[in-house]
Amino acid sequence: MHDARIQQGHAPLLDHLRHVARDARCKSYVDLFGACASLSVNRDIAMQAASDVLMRCLSQALGRRPILFRAGEPETSFDEDWLLALARSLQTGDTASCTFLLHSRVPKHAHRNLVFLLGNVADNFPRI
Repeated sequence: MHDARIQQGHAPLLDHLRHVARDARCKSYVDLFGACASLSVNRDIAMQAASDVLMRCLSQALGRRPILFRAGEPETSFDEDWLLALARSLQTGDTASCTFLLHSRVPKHAHRNLVFLLGNVADNFPRI
């Protein structure tokens, strides 16, 4: 199901996050809470910064390093599927799905920051 969507070119957000995650591997540790407070008010800068912080801090929110494939890879990991589902639920205002997805994998204290970061990034992608 997800393979067909990606092959049709419907996953620009996923490719974007995969690129950012690859670049973030060589960067130093960033605290999820401190990083959210430092994002710019410039929309373009804020989106890139949110993408970077999201991918650098996602392992903190999940409690382990997420599995992310290379950009353009037709397969998706469970972590990628979960992240896209969360982004879709944020974008469509599906609070029930968002709450379920967050509670299934993320400690309560990290919900707000993860929603802020992913929402900031997802807002720049009309189709998820």
